Amino acid sequence: MRVETGRGWSRRSPWVARVEAFAARYRDKLTWIHVGMFFGFMALMVVPLILPQPPDTATFRDNFTLFANFVIWGLWFPLVFVSVIFTGRSWCGILCPMGASSEWANRVGLKRPVPRWVRWEGTPVVSFVVITILAQTVDARGFPQGIAVVFGLAFACAVVLGFVYGQGRNKRPWCRHMCPIGLMLGVFSRIGAVHFVPKLPQPGGDAYAEKGVCPTMIDIKRKQESRHCIECFRCVSPRAQGGLALVLRKPGKEVAEIRRHNPNAAEVWFLFVATGLALGGFLWLILPQYDAMRQAVGVWAIDRGWDWIGNPGPWWLMSVHRQGREVYTWLDFFMITGFMLACALALTAVLTLLTTLSSWLAGRLGADLDLRRRFVEQAYAYMPVAMVSLVVGLGSELFDALILAGSPTQAVAALKAVLFVLGMVWSLALGRRLLGAQGLSGTRRAAALLPLLAGVVILGLAWWPAIFGL
Repeated sequence: MRVETGRGWSRRSPWVARVEAFAARYRDKLTWIHVGMFFGFMALMVVPLILPQPPDTATFRDNFTLFANFVIWGLWFPLVFVSVIFTGRSWCGILCPMGASSEWANRVGLKRPVPRWVRWEGTPVVSFVVITILAQTVDARGFPQGIAVVFGLAFACAVVLGFVYGQGRNKRPWCRHMCPIGLMLGVFSRIGAVHFVPKLPQPGGDAYAEKGVCPTMIDIKRKQESRHCIECFRCVSPRAQGGLALVLRKPGKEVAEIRRHNPNAAEVWFLFVATGLALGGFLWLILPQYDAMRQAVGVWAIDRGWDWIGNPGPWWLMSVHRQGREVYTWLDFFMITGFMLACALALTAVLTLLTTLSSWLAGRLGADLDLRRRFVEQAYAYMPVAMVSLVVGLGSELFDALILAGSPTQAVAALKAVLFVLGMVWSLALGRRLLGAQGLSGTRRAAALLPLLAGVVILGLAWWPAIFGL
């Protein structure tokens, strides 16, 4: 349990070995779970489309449309993020109907090699940006049609990608290369307590292999990181000498020792961009400054004869719900998109500047590596606070449900604050360990940590409206 490589896996606690044996024994039954999840997910997406608009007095306790919305955004979305700390990407391999659908399509598909543009490290980041903005413009949190657009598009892409690409059998190129949820869970699984390690590891670093048992194309003998592992247990055979073994570790261990686990600059940019994008998706709803900017841009456009900007666009691109008294225009579409991208770019710039400053200062104080590699390592320190910001911001329905259930508003705000403080403290602790791994200690480490502290504080202040309101 203490050692993650080589033969150290054999020193696990007996109950961990029993969990591994149970999962490996019944892994062929996962198909039935996937089928059940598929129909359950379809019910949550399709049934509300044929039901009437919920009355203003309805709640998720007495209306299926609101219940489905709460299950998706109030339970599934925030809790699936929290689960990675305790169980890694178990959602992806054990429960996710989208990944399973992609794999089923791969069984009968063309099985072409995955092209470079799909394998590009930035592809899932682009996918996340597109889906996150689309979810805002179609109001996937407010109307079932929006949920159907977002998840329907993702399902279609997963099936098409699985049908066309992925050599061998039972591959999931969608889960590895394009799924926006899989990207988030994969990145945050690095701070999780669950890991699968090679029993007989080979040198050379983490590698990609389309041909093999792994559905997400991991070269299992050279596996070093948890990011792409969906915990399907196909590579686990408790009695075999080879394959992978399930181990537990201290949460955050992989990030604290990130240089041994294939650090990746694309993950860093995702952390920065995703946090800023989520922040923008929350702030445009509550900031009066956004309304003032929208009004000013609208007047400016109409003065130039661009009257079309006040017309509603297609339903699959923006929210057009006259019965629900919400109709977005092209002005709304461009303003929401622009505001979210601006927030993402602004926060990315600030965190990049502060992390670069920390990396430069660490180098001046005697840290090892070059500036770029120090930057990538130290940026991983933001991972806990980034995850908390996504849970608090994009999972706001869970906290709204607590208030609806009778919890005092102040208590819910305090819960959000506690979560954020824990994330900030954990981020600083990881930053301290990362600087220590680079060879700094004492006052030199404390000095290099100050810019990271500033970045964490700025994140907390930026999310203040999400915690306490304006």
